[in-house]
Amino acid sequence: MATDYYAIDAILADTHKLACTFTLDVAGIGFLEGGNERDIKQYAKAELPFWMAERLSFHGFTMFPIPAPYSPRVRSALNASATSISLASLVGANGWWYTFGRNIYTLLEPPQSTALRATLLKTFIHRLPLIQDLATHYGASSAASGTAVTDGGTGSGAAGLVAGEAFMEGMDAEERELFAIGQEGERKVKVWYDTPLGRNKMGR
Repeated sequence: MATDYYAIDAILADTHKLACTFTLDVAGIGFLEGGNERDIKQYAKAELPFWMAERLSFHGFTMFPIPAPYSPRVRSALNASATSISLASLVGANGWWYTFGRNIYTLLEPPQSTALRATLLKTFIHRLPLIQDLATHYGASSAASGTAVTDGGTGSGAAGLVAGEAFMEGMDAEERELFAIGQEGERKVKVWYDTPLGRNKMGR
């Protein structure tokens, strides 16, 4: 995924809010707290977009707890069954769970940053095979004219379809990108395989 300044996904991830606490009095920005005060006081709390919280935290003006989407409870659930968790519902705003997580761990110190980074990587590794399986299944199905989708890629029949669709609905935005790429790749392979050249190459 692109991470440059103008990448739309990076911009969307930067709009996620952080619950910040100010570590000192700051003049002239009382509006951030949502009141009528001119200044913001030490220990005041405010929900700030990441792009603002990042700068304020970097310079020591604010601090923040680990956001709920990356809490110990969520990490435990992911460790137990990474594919059963709906990442899209954890962060909202199109579900940039991985991107927002990477943003967060850059502001943390070890061991918190190390633990969060490991969670992101482990979750991605555990969910990738199912994404690939679903992309292959639906890509081949869409290429086969008149072939109905009868399996979600996680099993057989209706149960597999329901499980596969539930997982797809909970995919993070980056996972959706990978799914779309894999699905289109499989579709093109299936189309090529059914051409005379493809049949000849495959010995059909």
